[in-house]
Formats: sequence, structure tokens, C-alpha cells
Amino acid sequence: MLKIRRFKALFIKESYQIIRDPSSILIAVVLPLILLFLMGYAISLDSKHIPVGFVVEKSSKYSLSLTDAFRMSDSFDVKVGNNRKDFQDELQKGTIRAIIIIPSTFARDLEILNPKIQILIDGTEPNIAGFVRKYSNGVFLNWLSQEGFDKHSTKSSLDIQTRYWFNSPLLSSYFLLPGSIAIILTLIGTLLTALVVAREWERGTMEAIMSTPITIIELLLGKILPYFFLAMTSMIICVAIAILWFEIPFRGSFLLLFITSSLYLIPALGLGLLISTLSKNQFVAAQAALIVGFLPAFLLSGFIFQINSMPIWLQYLTHIIPARYFIEILQCIFLSGDIYEVILPNVIAMSIVGIVIFFIIFKITRKRLD
Repeated sequence: MLKIRRFKALFIKESYQIIRDPSSILIAVVLPLILLFLMGYAISLDSKHIPVGFVVEKSSKYSLSLTDAFRMSDSFDVKVGNNRKDFQDELQKGTIRAIIIIPSTFARDLEILNPKIQILIDGTEPNIAGFVRKYSNGVFLNWLSQEGFDKHSTKSSLDIQTRYWFNSPLLSSYFLLPGSIAIILTLIGTLLTALVVAREWERGTMEAIMSTPITIIELLLGKILPYFFLAMTSMIICVAIAILWFEIPFRGSFLLLFITSSLYLIPALGLGLLISTLSKNQFVAAQAALIVGFLPAFLLSGFIFQINSMPIWLQYLTHIIPARYFIEILQCIFLSGDIYEVILPNVIAMSIVGIVIFFIIFKITRKRLD
């Protein structure tokens, strides 16, 4: 049975421990700021200013106009020449990513509504190669539309207009930064609590705790709750920076964000506590927290790599990773709003994982010194 007096004493003791230990503050405050700014500026799926060579074999008003269209695009840094051989060495060295060739027959082909351009792309980095192909096609089609050629090449008056919902600028940071909050909370929650019990064993204070009449429930709650509030503080800081500094839209409710973040910390803190219960060494506990907590959350949660593109057996494995569900919740709350049809199933799955983790902790935790 939970005794408020004993629980309060342990809670205050652990809170003072956090205040006296600079590493806890560094992990909870400084580390999230570093990670958030790194993920906000260093990790991006948007490719801009891709260096390309632009070959105009025969100058004409159309080729000059198309050259200007590519130059004005934010997607490319264009170097212009009149011979593809001028850029072949640069393509081989990787200083440019593609050679876009406007053939000498380009103006004549336009008159018969059969314009063609050739693109030689460096395929060593498939993602960038795909961007070059997609962006080049987009610039070319947009230029054709501006020149009015597409109107003459179609017999219908169909006008297709595209609108992008939830992420109209098509910026990868709009879904990466909300997801990064889940990764940061995973690292903080797991790493902080992984050091808690292991530190007690290393300092020899666990024997004194075990000699008291404190129960297992009081011990676990007294250890976890201070770090829960510390992690929630980190979450608030990260959300404020994402909204105010990086200008990520927030279309949901802060109350729902607070509730779902609190629920996510149950499996995150529980996993760290499970690690610290099994390990009596802080170094081993910290390494295990990174391997068991951070890496799966970073690689297998859908944060960067799409789960649907993974092998089937790996897709099944992702169901036991709480960050998978929390990332989807955060992206929904930030970009779409409070869509409970999306949020509730993920909350339930995330809570089940947390309950299982704490069930294991209660089973293996005993008040004994061996």
C-alpha cells in the first residue's frame, strides 16, 4: 500500500538529487536544445541549390528563357555552357549532380509540340537523383505553361489545380521537428531513469533504502515522478522552440499534447527504469539506454525511414516501439489538429506497451541486496 509520507520523503530526496547533480540538468535541458537545433537545421529531406550543369547547344529565345527559368529556381545552382564535355569531369567528381542538355533542335521541336531535353544525373545518391529528376520536370512543365505551349497541345479545357493540405510549403521540417520531440523525450526519459537505480547501487545507498519499510510501488514512483516533471519541462521547451523559432504550425490543442506526452513518458521512463533495475552500473545502463531506447526510436519509428518500406518482419517489430505511436500523434496534433480517429488508436497502443514494461518491472524488482 502506498504511504504518502514515505513516498513524499523519497520524492523530495530524489528531487534534491536532481538539483545537486548537474548532469541531470544537462541531459534534460541542454541536450534537448542541442538535438532540436541539430535536427532543425542539419536534418532535412528538402534538397535545394543542387549544383547542375546547363548545356545550351544552340542559342534561341526559347533556350534562353528556359535557362532563366532554371536559374530562378531555388532548387538548382546553374552553371551554363554550350558543350556537355565541359561538365563531364565535374559530374564524375561529384561537384555537380546533373547535366541538363537543351539540344540544338529544341526551338524546332517546340514548334511541332514535341520538345525534348536530356538530363544526365549522378545516381550515386538515389535520393538526390530523384530530386533532380522531379524538380527538373517541374521547372520544365511550368516553363511550358508560362510560354503557352501546353494550351496548344491539349484539346480539352481541363484545368488541374493542386492544393497541398497540412504542409502547404512542402517542407520536411514540418514533420521532422514534431517527430524529433518524440526522439528527444525518448532519449531523456530512458537515459535519465536508466541512471537512477544504477547510481544508487554504485554509491552504496541502495542498501540503506532497502532497510527501510518502503514498498516497491513507493520506491518506483518516488524514483520516476521527479524525472517525469523534468522530462515534461524539456517537452515544453522543445515545443516552444519548434513553434516560435522554427515556425512549425500548431493546429491541435495544448491540453491534448500535454496528455499524450504524459502517457508517452510512461513507457519511456519505464524502459529506463527497467534497464537500471537489471544493471547495477551507470556506464552499462547508459549504453543500454542508447541501444535499446534511442536507436530503435530513431531508426524504426518512422521518424526518417518509412515503416511501409521496411521488410515485413521489421514492420512487425516496430509495433513494440512506443515512439512509433507518439511520432504519429505529434505530427497529427501539429499539422492536422485534434483528429481523434488517428490519435486514440496510437494512445491505446502506446499505453499497452507502457503497461507491459511496468508489469515486467514489478515482477523482477525485489527488496533484496543480491
